[in-house]
Amino acid sequence: MNIQQLSIPEVLLITPKVFGDARGFFMESWNQRQFAEAGLDLRFVQDNHSRSQQGVLRGLHYQIHQPQGKLVRVVAGAVFDVAVDLRRSSPSFGQWAGATLSAENQQMLWVPPGFAHGFYVLSEAADFLYKTTEFYAPEAERCILWNDPDIAIHWPLAERGAPLLAPKDAAGLHLWEAETFS
Repeated sequence: MNIQQLSIPEVLLITPKVFGDARGFFMESWNQRQFAEAGLDLRFVQDNHSRSQQGVLRGLHYQIHQPQGKLVRVVAGAVFDVAVDLRRSSPSFGQWAGATLSAENQQMLWVPPGFAHGFYVLSEAADFLYKTTEFYAPEAERCILWNDPDIAIHWPLAERGAPLLAPKDAAGLHLWEAETFS
């Protein structure tokens, strides 16, 4: 696999080795030994799968207690995926890194604990899979406003208009008023 640091070094774009022929393809999306050898000695406790239609924006979500690391990928369609650094002691606090993940490019993104996460669906629909390092804790879930001007994420919305949001995402907090990590 190939691991590339994005603009925030802890956020990693991972391109697995894909073996394909006329019948289809095979790839390992998770191999604990290979990830550990690459410096990612992770323990996952939960797998999640969401399907969203074009124009849906989910996020920017995080858990203030039991912060989750997430290994995310798309198995149908395409999304623009974003991680926002919420660690006040970090030189990249309040900054974001993003990448387009798709079934076609088969890339994955590592979103470390201490980051908010969100994605915007570019294709007609997208199936989004992710592994987490901590269990979902609804009482600890928080949300940063997807279009916070202090973060200034360049969402690829141009021709699509306003994104489709869940009520909790529409009511997200600005970074300056949100609970963050030390």
